[in-house]
Amino acid sequence: MRIIAAAIILALTPTAVFAAPSQAAPPVSATEEGIAIGGYDAASYFSDGGPVVGSAAFEYRWNGAVWRFASAEARDLFVANADAFAPQFGGYCAWAVSQNYIAPGDPKVWRIVDGRLYLNFNDRAKELWEADLAGAIERGKANWPAVLEKADNR
Repeated sequence: MRIIAAAIILALTPTAVFAAPSQAAPPVSATEEGIAIGGYDAASYFSDGGPVVGSAAFEYRWNGAVWRFASAEARDLFVANADAFAPQFGGYCAWAVSQNYIAPGDPKVWRIVDGRLYLNFNDRAKELWEADLAGAIERGKANWPAVLEKADNR
């Protein structure tokens, strides 16, 4: 009888209780398919003044994700200096990182500050982040990349 009761308890227990320890969150916020910043061209924020959808014809694998670009020229710019074009905090929400947690960044909710691209989860997160912009950026820098290791972020 105890074996049957134990089997029933195991069957009804959420699998998360028995899951193996999680690894850190990936260094780049990406889709399930591994596409960074929703497939938008990271260079376009600087060259076109905003996000432009990239193409599978112009891809580059960097920092554990696939980055798409609108042209070979944009891809080549990124390849030459990825750190200059990639969003800060791996494309995770800048407000969330400043608060020591992660959330995906929305490539359509963005801002360039001091030549660096930042994404936020939504307009409200961006508004909160911008209310204390310098402080939020400094807190984000202090939290990054250790925030990826937090158990509640995985």
